[in-house]
Amino acid sequence: MRRTKDEISKMRRAGRVVAEMHDRTRSAARPGVTTADLDRVAREVLERRGARSNFLNYHGFPGVICTSPNDMIVHGIPGSYRLEEGDIISIDCGAIIEGYHGDAAFTMPVGEVEPEALKLIEVTEESLRKGIEQMVDGHRLSDIGHAVQTVAEAAGYSVVREYVGHGIGTAMHEEPQVPNYGEPGKGPKLRVGMVFAVEPMVNMGGPGTRLLDDGWAVVTADGSLSAHAEHSIAITDNGPEVLTIPEN
Repeated sequence: MRRTKDEISKMRRAGRVVAEMHDRTRSAARPGVTTADLDRVAREVLERRGARSNFLNYHGFPGVICTSPNDMIVHGIPGSYRLEEGDIISIDCGAIIEGYHGDAAFTMPVGEVEPEALKLIEVTEESLRKGIEQMVDGHRLSDIGHAVQTVAEAAGYSVVREYVGHGIGTAMHEEPQVPNYGEPGKGPKLRVGMVFAVEPMVNMGGPGTRLLDDGWAVVTADGSLSAHAEHSIAITDNGPEVLTIPEN
């Protein structure tokens, strides 16, 4: 669906709330802090900014953020897990302003981490940047995922296939799905006004996944580390605009 400039403006406002959630949780994430503590930090941002959570109670999800450490790919429930030196953690945040959604995630090191873990985070962020570069009028949807896959696999990593990006607007998850893999030049043409949440999930090992017993958290099948990066991006006349970044 193509959004009007007014709709994108509202999504930009939601995105700035998400960006502040990122900033505050990133600052709070250190050894000894629990993932429930990070959820409380994010709730304070939502309340202060007059925004609603699009994660809380989504199919019963109990938090306003997802917190996924180490081999957990996505959808970790905030709780008693206490961050340790050497962990990496993915924090996924969302917000609603005037009925319009923002959604973005990042992965960060906790204290000093192994160089291999830092490289995984950097490659995942680079794969997102390359995917975003493809979001111009006239390109094809699959060009995004092809760019993500190319970066990740060139570094010796794999991309998750069971979980993908998505359209976003008046709902958090809208069609079409945006895979992080595929051949270029396939699928619908990208047009000005389209908004997608692009979210590479990159594993240090194989691409296989496993759902935990809580029905939410997804981990790597082989126990390898995973990183996740995401932004909500609008296609404009001037190219891609990342909506989930702080106001200049």
